[in-house]
Amino acid sequence: MRIAVFDTHPYDERALSEANASGAHQLEFFEERLHDKTVELAAGFDAVCPFVNCRLTEHVLQRLAELGVRLVALRAAGFNGIDIAAAERAGIVVARVPAYSPEAVAEHAFALLLTLVRKTHRAYNRVREQNFSLDNLEGFTLHGKTYGSLGAGRIGQCAMRIARGFGCKLIAYDPYENPAIAAEIGFEYASLERVLAEADVISLHLPLTEQSHHIINAAALAQTRRGVILINTSRGGLIDTPALIEALKSGQVGGVGLDVYEMEEGVFFHDLSDRPLQDDQLARLMTFPNVLITSHQGFLTREALNAIAQTTLASASAFERGAEVINRVRLG
Repeated sequence: MRIAVFDTHPYDERALSEANASGAHQLEFFEERLHDKTVELAAGFDAVCPFVNCRLTEHVLQRLAELGVRLVALRAAGFNGIDIAAAERAGIVVARVPAYSPEAVAEHAFALLLTLVRKTHRAYNRVREQNFSLDNLEGFTLHGKTYGSLGAGRIGQCAMRIARGFGCKLIAYDPYENPAIAAEIGFEYASLERVLAEADVISLHLPLTEQSHHIINAAALAQTRRGVILINTSRGGLIDTPALIEALKSGQVGGVGLDVYEMEEGVFFHDLSDRPLQDDQLARLMTFPNVLITSHQGFLTREALNAIAQTTLASASAFERGAEVINRVRLG
């Protein structure tokens, strides 16, 4: 099968090429994201392999079908950038990677959290300038604090296991409860309102849907403990950015760790160091000393990349054989 891989970086090419060592598929790599202005690059291919910031609208999917593309093998878990209904109308199968390395994302969430609560990013910069003062570097211990997870799926579960190791009290909000998992890990399901009100740390591990969009908004932030720490390694659209900025300015939010941002498309994954940043909200966030931003790198471990590549190509192989595509995304 000929597969056009879009939004490609060196780490993607390495992982996919290694997973395709047998030569079962013909892979061609494009740096461009897949959208309405780049869709013609898919001419002559049987499948396309986009990433999270590609935009497969109805127009793009219809054009892909006209070009002979029969499969969209998304190398990510979230598929909010793909019009699934339009794909079905066009006769295109969409597959994703629902679980590649939940530990990678959960561990990155704690990298952000520990950096914030112990201010190691500020200490690092000071010491490099031979400033060994400890003034204004006071943090707090996680032991005994209440860790609230919005979402208790695979990644949320991994994060809560880590939090339990720090001695945190665990509460979680999830529309779909699994009492057996809660008992195994040692967390308690709670309402969204209770998690907001009681948690010292709120970590977001929900998919982006119509229901979860801006689940952290001005009203939600007003319900939180003053000085709450927010961590988001899921999807940027879960947080209302202007509301977050106001809460940071007032001190209602004590610290934020973001690996995702709702307007990250065209910014994250790119080197923009030689030009002015055009996003005023992102620029404002970056001025806060208690905001830590990474550019969607939670998945970026060797293990996760290899798992993503293997699952993506396994879906392509199953489709080519006419077998069931286990990770197929269906409407509803």
